[in-house]
Amino acid sequence: MESEENLLNVFLLLLLIGSNFTLVGPSTPEEGWQIYSSAQDSEGRCVCTVVAPQQTVCSRDARTKQLRQLLEKVQNMSQSIEVLDQRTQRDMQFVEKMEVQLKGLENKFKQVEDGHESNIARQYKSIKAKMEELRPLIPVLEAYKADALLVQQFKEEAANVTELLGSLQEQLGGLDYQELHGRVMNLEDRLRACMQRLACGKLTGISEPVTIKTSGSRFGSWMTDPLAPAGDNRVWYMDGYHNNRFVREYQSMYDFMTTDNFTSHRLPHPWSGTGQVIYNGSIYFNKFQSHTIIKFDFSTSLISRSRQLDFAGYNNMYHYSWGGHSDIDLMVDEGGLWAVYATNQNAGNIVLSKLNPNTLQIIRSWTTNHPKRSAGESFMICGTLYVTNGYSGGTKVYYAYSTNSSTYEYIDIPLTNKYSHLSMLDYNPRDRALYAWNNGHQVLYNVTLYHIIQ
Repeated sequence: MESEENLLNVFLLLLLIGSNFTLVGPSTPEEGWQIYSSAQDSEGRCVCTVVAPQQTVCSRDARTKQLRQLLEKVQNMSQSIEVLDQRTQRDMQFVEKMEVQLKGLENKFKQVEDGHESNIARQYKSIKAKMEELRPLIPVLEAYKADALLVQQFKEEAANVTELLGSLQEQLGGLDYQELHGRVMNLEDRLRACMQRLACGKLTGISEPVTIKTSGSRFGSWMTDPLAPAGDNRVWYMDGYHNNRFVREYQSMYDFMTTDNFTSHRLPHPWSGTGQVIYNGSIYFNKFQSHTIIKFDFSTSLISRSRQLDFAGYNNMYHYSWGGHSDIDLMVDEGGLWAVYATNQNAGNIVLSKLNPNTLQIIRSWTTNHPKRSAGESFMICGTLYVTNGYSGGTKVYYAYSTNSSTYEYIDIPLTNKYSHLSMLDYNPRDRALYAWNNGHQVLYNVTLYHIIQ
């Protein structure tokens, strides 16, 4: 059943990719494909959580009607799987109990066979009592028969979806590319507009991870540009944490997932750590074995700015708990460019600085009481720094420092560490998602923020 659910997820993912949608992103409330990033208004209502064509757009278009029917079937299958999972987990407890009881009966029968005649009546009385205990388990077997029918219904639904997909593919094959592209761009514009209506919010939840690709070494970073223009869905990929200066550029998330077609860019210096960030067409990175930050422009292949981050520890002086020369971590949120590091002056605790993306000058800094070496990873959302308690095993976000109020708090937000070693975790404000490098796997997490609607 797990493989069937995985196939369903892959189908939804490919459906989005085939339409040139961003894998993780916003949507309008009246649309209904799949939950991406979640938000709440002041009354706790969910808004902007799903992606799908508007009900009112092209309502007379046969292709839209077919697509809506297709999506309804997919959603019905998801509900069936969920019901089946819940019932199976519940009934397994009864089945395990039944197995224990049956083993007990076998022992009792053996005792009767081996015992003396004077003990027969007592033994059979005990067996009868055991049978009475087993009687309520009979309906469980009937429930499993019903589950088998449910699975069969699911398979029939899947067959129907396959048939609809074939029909839809035939119709789309004759659709003018410009018309299709126009529809996609219109939907993407509406999705972006929805996100812009949301004010910044507080992190309240992190979804289960979605594995995009398995590649590279144990350590690395990957990202998209949060300020990329519409239609620019390039993915940037950097393997390793030191002595490497080659950045891969993939034209789209689909290319990144399915091909090895990429353009290689050679940086003028090797990078240090995994705290690089792509922002407005440039890469910002920490030069290896230094506290120098470099801004490299991909369009000109030149360094447009470099500056030392005064007093910042480097060369594994104040790294994250996993090591890897992760002393200086650059990141982006809705407010701009940030640097997270530690200094001797702050006793090795985290210092957070907002940077001018053009000059790399520090606009303002905040000192925290959190030791940098005790942090697993960290990321910025809406002016708040969130820190994880580790990088391996059970992981959670447990510390938050708000630059708006210059205060901190301890929180408890689980983060599924699927592959047991996080070496990069960064938030993308355009996608409202966390990008992670998890033991040679490139992973996405959707986030749930508590928003105030403007």
